[in-house]
Amino acid sequence: MNYAKQTAPYIRKETSVKRMMIDVLIALLPVVIFAVYRFGFDAVVRILLSLVVFLTVEIVSSLMRVKPHPSIKDRKEKFKARWKTLTINHVTAPLVSAVIFAMIIPANLSLYVVFIGALSGSLIAKAFFGGLGSNIFNVAGVGRVVIGLSFANQFSYPGVDAVTGATPLQAIKDSLLNIPTMLDTYSLQDLFLGNIPGSMGEISALLILVGGLYMFIRKAADFRVSLSMILTVAVMVAVGAIAVGGNVTNTVLYHLLAGGLMFGAIFMITDPVTSPVTKPGRWIYGLVVGAIVVFIRLFGAYPEGVVFAILLGNIFVPLIDYYKWSKNKYSIKFVIGYVVALAILSFIVLVGLGGLN
Repeated sequence: MNYAKQTAPYIRKETSVKRMMIDVLIALLPVVIFAVYRFGFDAVVRILLSLVVFLTVEIVSSLMRVKPHPSIKDRKEKFKARWKTLTINHVTAPLVSAVIFAMIIPANLSLYVVFIGALSGSLIAKAFFGGLGSNIFNVAGVGRVVIGLSFANQFSYPGVDAVTGATPLQAIKDSLLNIPTMLDTYSLQDLFLGNIPGSMGEISALLILVGGLYMFIRKAADFRVSLSMILTVAVMVAVGAIAVGGNVTNTVLYHLLAGGLMFGAIFMITDPVTSPVTKPGRWIYGLVVGAIVVFIRLFGAYPEGVVFAILLGNIFVPLIDYYKWSKNKYSIKFVIGYVVALAILSFIVLVGLGGLN
């Protein structure tokens, strides 16, 4: 019997890890170019710093994990033996994580904070768990959360609205009723095209969708988990808008286009290492993450909840993939269960916003 040598992550479809990672990098190009266009040299410096940190940690940690054969005594020969174990995946994978991390931070974030965030993601979330394909949490997400909680005062967003100085989600705070008023400041067109304050790669929904379409066509990402997350947010926010007597269409579109939801749904939740392997499992995963996003946005003190939701959702992936109940085929039970779960979550939103009073 012949065995094919392959490095993690183990992609179970007609593609290779190298091709998939390169396709993701190509899909990220529109938002990266737009970030450089909008924020100039500040964006370039922070992207490059992130790339250097992620690549350095990946290569050094990978070399350290290799134990050369005892017969090799010479240090140079030991280093050569370690170096030969590196593959193109050890370059493309950290490049993807580095770019994603850079796209979810402000362009004016202090460089030492960028360094700490990139180091936290690449070292704590990935290297400590065994490196390429072994991380259980989204690498870029961990780096963003670490610096977001540790250096909250550093997160100010340069943008078009110098009066409020806030992102669209910060501006509406915890009230769905503020959305019609905020549309005078941030129109749906501004949100769609990227004429708003925010993190470097999260502001243009149009370019994010262009990149996502490329990935889905190339099968570099699974559309199911993205669609499930977006559908869940749309349904639950629509119910919330009904509960407070708001405009359903504007409220749903505002929440879908504002903040990091689109970027997270396209480029982060689709990470093959930290998402379920089965088709029904990916729908469930998207439902879980989408619901957490809505609960954080509507009931939490934090205006944005995408990265937190993805990391919390990562915790449930082993449970979703548990062999005793995970199947790769759809069933009537799954469809009914999905619809009932979404209905229950929507009902919680309705009650929480006083819709039955």
